[in-house]
Amino acid sequence: MAKVIAHTVFFWLKEPLNKMDKDTLTQGLQALRCCPLIASAQIGLPAPTVERDVMDQSFDVSFIVYFNSVADQDAYQIHSLHQDFIDQCGHLWANVKVHDSVLISAT
Repeated sequence: MAKVIAHTVFFWLKEPLNKMDKDTLTQGLQALRCCPLIASAQIGLPAPTVERDVMDQSFDVSFIVYFNSVADQDAYQIHSLHQDFIDQCGHLWANVKVHDSVLISAT
């Protein structure tokens, strides 16, 4: 049985106060959600929750993507929609971090 993969991406913009850059990035992510390899995806911003030592809310935009298998996630990396997103939006971010997880339980 294939394992669901959670692919969590955090973006730090070069110009975090530039609304047009943030809008361009989120629009690019919205278009990327159309990739047929993606089971589901959400775009997020830092939540206004209480600060704690274990939290890092320094990112500007997050993208949480679920894939039905490792093979789907691997194919996504070279899919034309993903490559187009990088080409069109890569100049906007100063840093990006990815955390991939195999989900061991579902709700």
